[in-house]
Amino acid sequence: MSDTTPNFSPRLVPVEALNAISSLIAEGALFEGSFSAQQGLGLRIDGVLKGGIQVAQGGTVHIGPGGRVEQTTIEADHVLIEGRVQGTVIARQTLEITGSGTLIGDALYDAQLDVHPRAKLKGKVEYRGELDAPSPAPY
Repeated sequence: MSDTTPNFSPRLVPVEALNAISSLIAEGALFEGSFSAQQGLGLRIDGVLKGGIQVAQGGTVHIGPGGRVEQTTIEADHVLIEGRVQGTVIARQTLEITGSGTLIGDALYDAQLDVHPRAKLKGKVEYRGELDAPSPAPY
């Protein structure tokens, strides 16, 4: 698959995780239904997806700048939002919303959250990890 690395350097989501993405919903494409992937795989959305996304352990979901995800629950280790998401996001490790990103819905994360300046977030944000656990090293 072609390089799925964004046009900027993500501050939190590992570039290696983005480069491991194996599936694409291209610009101009519409996918309706549920998407699931095995361990270590991922999905980049540059078009429109209406439905849920479930990526097993080690997986990544990247919503590109023109991508839209609607009526969804997204669950993956790493989630990078540059486009628009309507629904619930569950990030088992990292959740990053860039300045061009919009999340209308709840954000649940287990380890790290990064909301860039100009990002739009309307909904509840909940940390699901251990409150007494040591913080990870800064990025």
